[in-house]
Amino acid sequence: MDLRKLKTLIDLVAESDIAELEITEGEDKVKIVKSSAPVAYAAAPAPVHAAPAPVANESAAPVALAPVAPVALEADTVKSPMVGTFYRSPSPGSAVFVEVGQSVQQGQPLCIIEAMKLLNEIEADKAGVVKEILVNNGEPVEYGQPLFVIV
Repeated sequence: MDLRKLKTLIDLVAESDIAELEITEGEDKVKIVKSSAPVAYAAAPAPVHAAPAPVANESAAPVALAPVAPVALEADTVKSPMVGTFYRSPSPGSAVFVEVGQSVQQGQPLCIIEAMKLLNEIEADKAGVVKEILVNNGEPVEYGQPLFVIV
């Protein structure tokens, strides 16, 4: 099945109320499943500490503690743009794209995700240092799943 036909099918599913479409053409078989919108998670607010209750006959006034502001992390998490299989190298015998501690540039390939026999290079969306690789080679990944932490 050619890519134009595949793209047309994906667009049809995306624009319709169809949740799943499966087509068999000769030996080719394509299954397109519409995923629900990604869920956004909000961070829990920092706890606010109340001032201690004054004790009778206490001469000093109670002091209120200021709420602690959450520390903003400068790390960026690279997430999977699709469902597929995660590979750290371009082929089984070759070197991996990146290692923990390695500097990367924006647009540099980090891994490959195989989806429906198509290999998709996932690139760094910013320059930095790879702090953590969150998925093992050959593991399945989900849409929106964190793959790398770049600082």
